[in-house]
Amino acid sequence: MEIDKTYYLKKAEICLSPNCSERVSTEISLLVIHGISLPPGKYGGGYIEKLFTNQLDPKEHPYFQEISNLKVSSHILIQRDGSIIQFVPLNMKAWHAGISSYKGREDCNEFSIGIELEGTDETSYTEAQYDSLIEVTIQIMALYPNIKKDDIVGHSDIAPGRKTDPGESFDWNHYLSGLV
Repeated sequence: MEIDKTYYLKKAEICLSPNCSERVSTEISLLVIHGISLPPGKYGGGYIEKLFTNQLDPKEHPYFQEISNLKVSSHILIQRDGSIIQFVPLNMKAWHAGISSYKGREDCNEFSIGIELEGTDETSYTEAQYDSLIEVTIQIMALYPNIKKDDIVGHSDIAPGRKTDPGESFDWNHYLSGLV
């Protein structure tokens, strides 16, 4: 998997999100792993894409009434089958971290890349997802050498008490051992 000069993954499906902005800083030094399913515990249906493009219909599910007004995005979503959708070019700021802090720095969106995995805290992620995540991470680390293995964290690490993803079901050892 390669990243082109417009900061898109060449093999990813592109689904542009309006929920992004220019970065103030060009130093990208953090990779944040998230977990998401919409509605909670359900996979497929295109609802994550609808959320990240402000098209989620609150009438489609009771849970959507709580979240349909959110303006959020991620750079990348890796679906259960390992397929990849990119919403924001890597050089732009995606709105994935919310109120967050890492090593004393606030607003992690400013200096991070966000990758969502379709899943839950309690359900194992798929091998296809780990394969895609490892491949994408290697490319991101090559493009942004300030991201080291120690700078790859879960959403729960930068927003403790507020977020729990990617959860106990995420196999950090398996993932990190796949990185060169």
